[in-house]
Order: sequence, then structure tokens, then C-alpha cells
Amino acid sequence: MNVENEILQLRKELEEHNYNYYVMDNPTISDFEYDAMIQRLIKLEEENPQFADENSPTKRVGGVALDEFEQVTHEVQMQSLGDVFSYDELMEFDQRVQQGLDGETPEYVVEMKIDGLSVSLEYQNGNFFRGSTRGDGNVGENITENLKTIKSIPLKLNCDTETLEVRGEVYMPRKSFEQVNAEKAAAGEALFANPRNAAAGSLRQLDSKVTAKRKLDVFVFNIQSISDDRVKTHTEGLDWLAGLGFKVSPMREVCANMDEAYLQILKIGEMRPQLPFDIDGAVVKVNSLEKREILGSTSKVPKWAIAYKFPAEQQETTVEDIIVQVGRTGVITPNAVLTPVKIAGSTVSRATLHNEDFIIAKDLKIGDRVLVQKAGDIIPEVVSVLKDKRNGSEKAYKMPTHCPACGEQLFREEGEAALRCVSTNCPAQRTRSVIHFASRDAMDIEGLGDAVVEQLIDEGLIKTSADLFYLTKEQLVPLERFAEKSAQNLIDAIEKAKQNPLDRLLCALGIRLIGSRSAKAIAAHFKNIDNLMNATAEEVSQINDVGEKMAESIVHYFAKGETKELIEKMKSAGVNMIAEERTVGGSLEGKTFVLTGTLPTLKRSDAQKIIEDNGGKVSGSVSKKTDFVVAGEEAGSKLDKAQSLGVAVITEEELLNMI
Repeated sequence: MNVENEILQLRKELEEHNYNYYVMDNPTISDFEYDAMIQRLIKLEEENPQFADENSPTKRVGGVALDEFEQVTHEVQMQSLGDVFSYDELMEFDQRVQQGLDGETPEYVVEMKIDGLSVSLEYQNGNFFRGSTRGDGNVGENITENLKTIKSIPLKLNCDTETLEVRGEVYMPRKSFEQVNAEKAAAGEALFANPRNAAAGSLRQLDSKVTAKRKLDVFVFNIQSISDDRVKTHTEGLDWLAGLGFKVSPMREVCANMDEAYLQILKIGEMRPQLPFDIDGAVVKVNSLEKREILGSTSKVPKWAIAYKFPAEQQETTVEDIIVQVGRTGVITPNAVLTPVKIAGSTVSRATLHNEDFIIAKDLKIGDRVLVQKAGDIIPEVVSVLKDKRNGSEKAYKMPTHCPACGEQLFREEGEAALRCVSTNCPAQRTRSVIHFASRDAMDIEGLGDAVVEQLIDEGLIKTSADLFYLTKEQLVPLERFAEKSAQNLIDAIEKAKQNPLDRLLCALGIRLIGSRSAKAIAAHFKNIDNLMNATAEEVSQINDVGEKMAESIVHYFAKGETKELIEKMKSAGVNMIAEERTVGGSLEGKTFVLTGTLPTLKRSDAQKIIEDNGGKVSGSVSKKTDFVVAGEEAGSKLDKAQSLGVAVITEEELLNMI
């Protein structure tokens, strides 16, 4: 066999093995044999570049890192779905569909609503040539190289269709999610909140080699466009796609009417805890493509489909103990230690109890059986106490009178729910203060996660956040988790943080009641740290967005001797103490914006900076004074309020065009 034929044969066999393993879940060779074939193909392609192919199985390991993602304008709008939460709302949707079809009851298809990231996959003459994110539905990002690393996406199709665009949902299986988070924990990095968050973060990596390691998967659930009219119904289209090698929506069921569809939705809901991937509901679609054309769409959602959203998954477990945690501002937060239970794709063993009043209101005792859920499928919380299951062995809980970290007496201010440690020498506060200082919304020191901060404190290398700026590579290299490169990377990240503007530093200092928005206003007003440190509470309270309590908190913080020592130490290390110059009279001067949802290309913090750099103001809530709401994917109640108040709603692209 000549070289070209061997290369072609290896590519064909490897794609067949990918299909058997990742689509059919039926591997036909061992991992060792597969790896040997891949290595042989890599070697042959390197030695014979004239036979290169952009869709070779070797491209699935990732390639050259990008500087940024290119924008892609979708030929067919990638619309979102309207949501319903009850049987009655589902029936109202059915009535609207029947009215649109002159009283006819259509066939419905019910599928699982996979909780992931929606993508477009485009093929020309059977070759995968482009993949992109949904973005705002009209414009997304080109993530072709990252999508090629997902082995259940076919790179070549055996069909004669000239052009084909399909839509799918990229997700991270629960098993992969646990593995990725275990690796991040071992490296001292921040954990992903849930599998959807992990999938989104992995798919938007500029280095596709990182994406390749995350073991993402995909379900294809719709034909967006096709250059012929070979399919007449949705299920016919999915069956055809499955025959081409796509991994299509699991458990799709054709129903004669909406009552049948509702029974299928309930069935899917019962299966939810046992699935190897996360779902957040079920999708009901009209099966006939012709009827879909008749029903049409609004500017945002199709009139022929609806998402039935499941309530937050709840599980019953036992409160084994109640422990308290000391926050960076000294707040004592009680947490329930639970018998581990699986909820929404991850194991939950802790849940916040907020404060003493929460425990009293719930009449919660150690040993109680409780219902636990994840708020927004992210934060574990105790929903209710199952008092009818008490057996008399439960024990009442009392909040501590002294700090568990430093032993000092705790205080509760009048009118506040929080119990607080006010000791300036509390070690727990020091640790959490440094963690907050390095966090993304503060000084954004990459690589300085919780575990690394704790390690540096335990080793005696730092006591305060100011000590970070005096660390050396030589001190880090001998430590666990560090090598030459990782130590240098952290030193570089700390050096970079010195250049942050004053507002980031003010936010990072962890002053009580002061967040990023108020820090920006304060920095813009006082210009430098010295002016602020010499200001009175009355002077500080004159700033918009800064109230009397916030002003008092600032003055109290800077009056402390340890604060002055901290600032002087940072100054000596070269940390910037001057506010960023803001553009006066920019194109957004006098305009107030609210950001909601996931924007296609910008982080919220980046969008806020752009608005403020051009003279605009960003608010956290929608009111009649709001000029524009910038809405991204999965925009929530802020979008609804904007529409009810008649506030202009714009996309990220429209925002950028305004500048």
C-alpha cells in the first residue's frame, strides 16, 4: 500500500472508530490500538504534507492557539425558545399553535433540553468547514478548531447535499465535569460552577488543545438549512442526520397531541437525576416542517416550539452538623454539613444557612431531614425542614459567641442579621481577604487561586495582600504545585496587577459595603489614594452611588493603622494608586445602560468598561431612567422589565456601533 492510500485508509478507519465509540457508545478497538493508529497517521501526515486535510482525525487533538475569535453572521437566525413552567401554560401554547393552523392539531415532538452551549455546524459538499456559537442569535463566534476536537462531530459526511447547516448543543458529561474539577482543585484553580459553565468555558478557549482535553460532547437537534428538500418532518430530518453519523437528540418522541406530549415531559423529568448529562427541561416542537413555515416566528422565538422548564432539582438528605465560616469582612456564616447527595449533576455536601435568623425561621436542628436544591442550579440551599420525620434525636443549634478562628468575641450590630468578628488579627479574615484581593473582579491575578493563597500563608511567605508584591520566583519553585514555568507565570501575573487602576485596588481591598461600581465612582472623584484617605465621611457621601453608611465604612477602614501600613507597603512595591483617566464627553455621555444575559463576545466587565470609557454609566437595575438595556443570550427579568417600561433593548453589536 502506498503512503497516500495508507493515510486515506487510516483516516477512514479512525472516523469509524470515533463514530462507534462516541456516537454509538460501542467501541470496537482498545484505547491503546486507537492511540497507535493516531500516532501513525500523525507521523505520515508530518512526513507527507502534500496529503494534508483540514478534516483529518489528527485535527481533533487541537492546533495553534488563536489571538481572538472571528465573528460569524448566521445565515439562519439561531433563535432562542420561549419558556413555560406548568401544564396550563403548555396548553396555552397548544391553543396558539392550533389557532395559527386554523384549528388543526399538529403532531408534536418532545425532546430533552440539554443544558449546554448552542452551536451551528456548517458543511459544504459533505465537509465540515465552519462551526460557531449562537452569540446573540444573529452574530456568533467562529470556534471551528475547538469544535473539531469533539469526536462525536463528524468532519466528513457521506452525502450529496451541497450545503447543510445543523444546530446542536455542546455539553460536558457529568463524569467529565467531575474529572475536570478534580484536576482544577489539584492545581489550586477556581472550580467550574456546573457542567454548563464548564462547557461554555472550554468551548471558548483560544487554545484548542485545552478544549481537546475537556472531553466535550454534542447532541444535534435541528436542521437549520439544507440545499434540497429531502426531509418533510423534524423526526425524518433527525433520522437522516443520525444515518450520516451525527449524534442526535436522545429519546425523541412523536406525540399526537399536547396531552401526550405532557406525559412525555413528565417521563423525562423522572429520568433527570439518572442521566449522564444535565438537562433543564424538555422541548416541544411541531413535527411538520410545512406547518412550521405557516406558524412562523417572532423576532426572537419560533412560534412552533416551546421549552418546558423543570423546577430546580430537589433531594432529601440529613443535616449532620452545622459549622461556621469566617468571611473576609468578619461575617460569620453558618453552613449545613449534609449527607452527600447528587443534585443537578454534582455531589452536594454543604449548603449555606445564611445567618442566625434563617436557622430560627426554619426551626432547623442538627439531625433534621431536609430538602435541598441548587438556586439557579448552582448554589446549594436548604428549602425546607421535614419536621414530620423527626425522631427526637435532633439537637438545637446555637451560634457561637466567639470567633472560631481567633477566639475574639463576636458582635451583631443593631438592624443587621450578620454576626461579625471585628478583630484585625483574625487569621481567617486574612486568608479570605487575600483570596478576594486576587479574584477576577478585584486585582485579577491569574493563577492565584484559593489553594495557592492558603499554601503561601501556611508556608509563611505572605500575611497580607501587600506581601504578594514582594514574592520571588525562588521562593515559589520549591513549593508543591510549582515548577519553574508556573512560578514565573505567577510572578508575571502579580507584576501585571500592579498596573491596575485605583478602582480595582479599592474593590480588592475588601472595604465593607464597597463593590466594583461604587469603587469606580470613588476613584473617579478622588483621583488618587491619598485624597481618599484624607477625606471625611461627609465628603465621600457627596458622590453619586455612595451612601452615608458606605462613606462611614470607607473612613473607618482608612483610619486604621494596619490599613495605612498596608497601603504604604503596596506603594513601595510600585502598586498603582492613581485613578484611570476617563473619557469626558464620549459618545455615550449622559446615557445609562443595564447589562443582562451572556453577550456573544464581551465579558460583562469588558462591556461595562467600554461604556464607562465612552462617558456612559452602567446600572445594576432597570428603571425609567435607564436609556438602554444591552441583552445577550438567556437574558432574564431585566429584559422583561425593560420591555414593560418601554426601555430600548439593544444587542452587543448595536452597543459597539454607538461608540
